[in-house]
Amino acid sequence: MNYDVTIIGAGPVGLSLAKAFADLRLRVALVEQQSEANLTEPAFDGREIALTHASMRLMRELGLWQRIPESEISPIRAAKVMNGAAAQPMLIGSDLVGQSQLGVFVPNHWIRKAAWLTVRDTCGITLYAETRAESVRTSLQQATLQLTDGTRLTSALLVAADSRFSETRRALGIDADLHDFGKSMLVCRMRHEADNELAAWEWFGHGQTLALLPLNPHLASAVITLPGEETRRLAALPEEAFNQEITQRYAQRLGAMRLESSRHIYPLVAAYARRFVGTRFALAGDAAVGMHPVTAHGFNLGLASIERLRDTVRLAQEQGLDIGDAALLTRYQRLHRRGAWPLYMATRAIVELYTRDDPPVRWLRDAALHVSSRLVPLRRAIASALVDDRKTSGFSWKPVLQ
Repeated sequence: MNYDVTIIGAGPVGLSLAKAFADLRLRVALVEQQSEANLTEPAFDGREIALTHASMRLMRELGLWQRIPESEISPIRAAKVMNGAAAQPMLIGSDLVGQSQLGVFVPNHWIRKAAWLTVRDTCGITLYAETRAESVRTSLQQATLQLTDGTRLTSALLVAADSRFSETRRALGIDADLHDFGKSMLVCRMRHEADNELAAWEWFGHGQTLALLPLNPHLASAVITLPGEETRRLAALPEEAFNQEITQRYAQRLGAMRLESSRHIYPLVAAYARRFVGTRFALAGDAAVGMHPVTAHGFNLGLASIERLRDTVRLAQEQGLDIGDAALLTRYQRLHRRGAWPLYMATRAIVELYTRDDPPVRWLRDAALHVSSRLVPLRRAIASALVDDRKTSGFSWKPVLQ
């Protein structure tokens, strides 16, 4: 079967990218190991996704946002960054930039469901479910994919959106910097007595990192990052013992806390591919850059890759070029690296600074937060970046080959 584009991976990025390409009147093949039933009704997985204003804009353009119930969208009024037992957090409020919210939280399973329902109702997309790539080859003429169910797909462009552990990336010889932080995060929903004021927390403690993602004033997603064995112990506790320990880990700042969902564990591994493109091939989402969740920018960066790749292909169409043109794909790589590399490295630096417990580092981060909390222009700049909904592609629409 011959298509314009083949996408491997039907997670939120792969699905959204399929819709973006179909909107350009391209014929898209979508390859996914899961069943169509699982795509239609994805299970709750504990993850709440922070979305910036730019991400919300792109999701509206693609038709995803309209399929998410309003009851599942939780506003973020402010963000607090705390260190240890220090009483003074750095507070970044939406009022700094005259907005009602910095962004929103949406459950990951609802984003997946909205993306699939949008794809299912879009012409030009063919799903190959419950199968995977047995072999993949690219040449100057085309990309060829042999599936385990015997299907052979050819296309002008192949895109891998199959996670930070991408098998497609490995099959095509693109290596990646994989950084295992040696820790895991436990995520679950907790009901609590005190009002969280719709403020998201990032709390760097000694031997642990805590996050609180507000869903309503008395319900939040708790994210506890610990060494893997300690995370598994915590997840296995009886519910009452778990409630007591989480209440204590959050220093009773929200009063008594009570489990409201299933518990889920995710290992912390970041990934950065050495190349984002190859011959008739591109990486998107976590397959290109898999972020540590501390800055909550993983899916936002994935959506940025969609916008940049979509605009690359649209530029090819407008200039009458092959959508797999090497110069165009190189342009996509340059744009996405420019947007991703500083954020990726800044995140790594933050994690290194705020998760080490030796005294000099603890003093340094105390001082950094103390100073930052008093710099209104810095806090305003961070808030402005979150509410900025401009395009991320950076295209000037000039001819590429000149």
